[in-house]
Amino acid sequence: MEDAWPSLLARRLAQEGYPYRVVNASISGETTAGGARRLAALLTAHRPAIVVVALGANDGLRGLQPAEVRRNVETMIGAVLANDAVPVLLQVRVPPNYGPQYTAGFEAVYGEFFAREGVVPGPFLLDGFAADPSAFQADGLHPVAAMEPRILTTLWPAISSAMEAAKQRKKNP
Repeated sequence: MEDAWPSLLARRLAQEGYPYRVVNASISGETTAGGARRLAALLTAHRPAIVVVALGANDGLRGLQPAEVRRNVETMIGAVLANDAVPVLLQVRVPPNYGPQYTAGFEAVYGEFFAREGVVPGPFLLDGFAADPSAFQADGLHPVAAMEPRILTTLWPAISSAMEAAKQRKKNP
């Protein structure tokens, strides 16, 4: 999708002279388990310097246990780091449908990884408009195209930090 934030990111990187190519490997409806299964092959095929991990919302909507999400995120972060790439892990927030204990436990999984060396903590993808119904498609879950530039603006500081970390890794192998 030409107006999706990964496409906008590719254009911004090119306009600002950054030597990165963006590969959008996202799949609508993907879970952390699916991402964990697919990631090794993607890392081998593309040899990225930076990987944005934006998975978990579908797990939360399905009530997946936080321990399982933790295992899957661990697999993905471990694979990214083992491939000498910088992981940007986006915070995932879930609706309170399953109660405050589940919500807190689920969201805490991401905080655990934010404290890990080498992981760049990213914001919640929908920061600033998650509570605005007009910002979403009829399904109430996916942002309308007009929100994609806003998503990129929200993510840019974390992506910039990851680019700096990748640059430092290159200098200090």
